[in-house]
Amino acid sequence: MAILGEHDPQPARPHAGEHDRTITVGIVDDHALVRAGLRELIESEPRLQVVGEADDTGSAVEMLLALRPDVALVDLEVPGGGGLAVLQEAAARVPATRCLVVSAYSDYAHISAALDASAAGYLLKTANRTELAEAIVAVANGTTVLDRDVARRLQRRWRDDHEPVVALTPREADVLSLVARGAANKEIATELGLSLRTVEGYMSNVLAKLGASSRTEAALWAHEHGVVGGQPPRAVPPPRPAPPFP
Repeated sequence: MAILGEHDPQPARPHAGEHDRTITVGIVDDHALVRAGLRELIESEPRLQVVGEADDTGSAVEMLLALRPDVALVDLEVPGGGGLAVLQEAAARVPATRCLVVSAYSDYAHISAALDASAAGYLLKTANRTELAEAIVAVANGTTVLDRDVARRLQRRWRDDHEPVVALTPREADVLSLVARGAANKEIATELGLSLRTVEGYMSNVLAKLGASSRTEAALWAHEHGVVGGQPPRAVPPPRPAPPFP
C-alpha cells in the first residue's frame, strides 16, 4: 500500500481522541457475499464499525446522507449509475465522508476515473485484512492511499506521458546498436562501410540526442530500450525523469 500524503488539510473528523475513536464505515457493493466478507474483515478490527450497506447507486447515496460514515468503501461496478456516480455524489453532498474504492480493476482508465471523481484511495480486491484496515484508518485521517500495484501503474503511466521522444535516424540507430555490442569506431566504420570521421559524427549526434556523457552510458541506455541488433526503433524515449511517487 502506498501512502501519498494529505488529500485534504483536515481529516474527516476532529483530532480529539483520534487514536481511540471508532471509525464508521459504509459498504457499497452489489454482491451480497462481497459485502458480508468486507463486513467480517472490517469488524474484526476493534476501531472499525460498519454502519451501513448499499447495493446500488441510489441506495448508496441515501445511506451516505443518512448515516454519514467516516469512510465509504465503493465498488465501481454497482447498478444505477456506477461507483463513479457514488463518488461524485459523495464529494458534492457528503464531503466529510471519504470514499475508498475497492475494485477488481487495476487498469489506468478505471484508476484515473476514480481519482478524478474524488476518490480518497484505491485498493484492489486482492488486498488482505491488514491492508484494508490500514487503508480505512489512513483515509479516515485525511491521507490518500493507493494499492501498491495501482501506484506502480500510475507511476509507469506518468513516466510514459512525460517522456520526450528521441528521434534517431536509421544510421544513428545502426551506430548505437553496434556501440551497445561493444564495437569500437573503426569496427563500426568497417561494418557499415563508412569513414571513421562519419562514424564519429554519428556518435556525437547520438550522445547529444540521448543526453549521454559517454559511450558506456549510451550503450547501457541502448540495452535498456532494446536498441541492439536487428531493426532498432527510430524513435525511443531518453532517460526517464524522476517519478512523483515514493
